[in-house]
Amino acid sequence: MRRLLPSTATADAPRLIGTRAARGFADGIASVLLASYLSRLGFSPVQIGAVATATLLGSALLLLAVGLLGHRFPRRTVLLASAVLMCVTGIAFYLATGFWALLIVAFIGTLNPSSGDVTLFLPTEQAVLAEAAAPADRTRLFAWYNLAGAFAGALGSLAAGLPDALAPGNSAVYAERTAFLVYAALGAFSALAYRKLSPAVEPPPATEAAPLARSRGVVLELAALFSLDSFGGGLAIQSIVALWLFRRFAVPVSEVGAIFFAVNLLAAFSQLVSARIAARIGHVRTMVFTHLPSNVFLVLAGVMPTLPLAALFLLLRAMLSQMDVPARQAYVMAMVPREERAAAASVTNVPRSLASAVAPLLAGAFLQNSLFGWPLVCAGLIKAGYDLALFAKFAQRKPLEAGG
Repeated sequence: MRRLLPSTATADAPRLIGTRAARGFADGIASVLLASYLSRLGFSPVQIGAVATATLLGSALLLLAVGLLGHRFPRRTVLLASAVLMCVTGIAFYLATGFWALLIVAFIGTLNPSSGDVTLFLPTEQAVLAEAAAPADRTRLFAWYNLAGAFAGALGSLAAGLPDALAPGNSAVYAERTAFLVYAALGAFSALAYRKLSPAVEPPPATEAAPLARSRGVVLELAALFSLDSFGGGLAIQSIVALWLFRRFAVPVSEVGAIFFAVNLLAAFSQLVSARIAARIGHVRTMVFTHLPSNVFLVLAGVMPTLPLAALFLLLRAMLSQMDVPARQAYVMAMVPREERAAAASVTNVPRSLASAVAPLLAGAFLQNSLFGWPLVCAGLIKAGYDLALFAKFAQRKPLEAGG
């Protein structure tokens, strides 16, 4: 791994990429199995949407707490506590089967129903990773970080089909339930990896400046735009798209897992291209020029009458939809001073999580009343509006660091 990373990357960079991969694999399993498992327990689409909403709403509040209060604690301690909570979440999801119990666990825990990382690990990991290489290499390092998560997420999506293949029929619910123990085990692995982080991950002694003292304006502007994008994305998180495929085309879990394996694999490798594009045309143009076409493909996927056509446009979307992620992360980190990066990562991600939290419940209501792909269509249109607004507001604004 070290040979693939920028020459300026520190020893902590591959450790963080490894934990991102472990979390990606866990999220890949959970996001595909969540809809299937809850359906087998007898939950309605609205109830499934409510559980997904609880996960995102709880993650948003945890993100806010970590971003605004996390600077008071050692970064390694924050990451270790997050990994322990991930482990407890997997065990609790294995033990609980009632709707209200699972709703509470979803709200308190770290379960992620989407293919992206929206958990409380995000602010601290991004702040540490931003300092694990020279500014000129930051976008490339974030690309590898996201590649690891997306590639592992693809493998996790594929592995989500194993319980159904190994224990078809009524016994599948018990096999799917056991998969949450794998989620817990990966949380324990992350905790072990975080213990090996070097003292260099800790920031210098705190200055008198409060979080977001210098960068409050630009961070709040970005947060508002990101929340619009995230609301649209919440209508089409991986668990909701899986539920739509189950209901619209009666697709078995193993086939849905295979589709998301291909989707996440394409998304993973596309992020490496993102760093090269950003170096040529800039972060904001990279975000918009790749994200806008992907949202057109999302709308088209939602209106397709057959599974092969819907899968085709989901794959086309995947080739572009995540290319904006490394550029966005590097852009935010480059727009703020070092001491405000953890807070900036939190404040830009918290509104995203809050905005996306309401959307799965709405998407579940859509699917309970219609098999048409309304969640995908609405998601694509809203996210396209975000792309145009982002370009109009930030296309000419430069980051603080020339290489960032």
